[in-house]
Amino acid sequence: MYKVLVTGGSRGIGKAISEIFAENSYEVLSPGRNELELTSKGSIRSFVKLNPDGFDVIINNAGINPINSIEDTKETDIEDTVMVNMVAPILLTRGFVPKMKERKSGRIVNIGSIWSVVSKPKRSIYGATKHGIHGLTMALASELSDFGVLVNTVSPGFTLTDLTKKNNSPAEISKIEEQIPLGRMAEPEEIARAVFFLGSYNNTYITGQNIVVDGGYSIQ
Repeated sequence: MYKVLVTGGSRGIGKAISEIFAENSYEVLSPGRNELELTSKGSIRSFVKLNPDGFDVIINNAGINPINSIEDTKETDIEDTVMVNMVAPILLTRGFVPKMKERKSGRIVNIGSIWSVVSKPKRSIYGATKHGIHGLTMALASELSDFGVLVNTVSPGFTLTDLTKKNNSPAEISKIEEQIPLGRMAEPEEIARAVFFLGSYNNTYITGQNIVVDGGYSIQ
């Protein structure tokens, strides 16, 4: 049975990703903060040591997105966003890739965002990290190709998660949906299906790509 690591798997897109892998007979580990605190390098090092056999699939899904103008952005928000969205995926990948190379097999999917493809005010730090995560994808896809490890990015658009519903009124959601060519937000399961294909062993030839799942929002 293939073993899958999904960060940020307790809700929203991460939960849907965990569920689809489990439904397809993958062994899924989605650690909580007590097991893996992504703002702590020490916690990440400990987690790697506690999982010496590594994983067959890594889904770097966890992310944070403090929304603010650049001049009002706190240093702690900058540090935490860069740490969770970029540094933690790099450290986890560094820790677990040796076993993938040893097995000459592996799949890594980094979760990006449409805000690395198009832009919006007050997303400067978040957008920078999501640009960076696809830079990681491209470099690793090249570096690990000789070892049978495929690396891709999935960049979701507006998605109808519980957090989206909490942060937006029905009227606000409708206004956003009017801007999407398909006329609606994605369901978390729709993002998860794209992640599952790229992260599963059904994917045998796609690597280094950024698959944007946004209902056509970014092509306008």
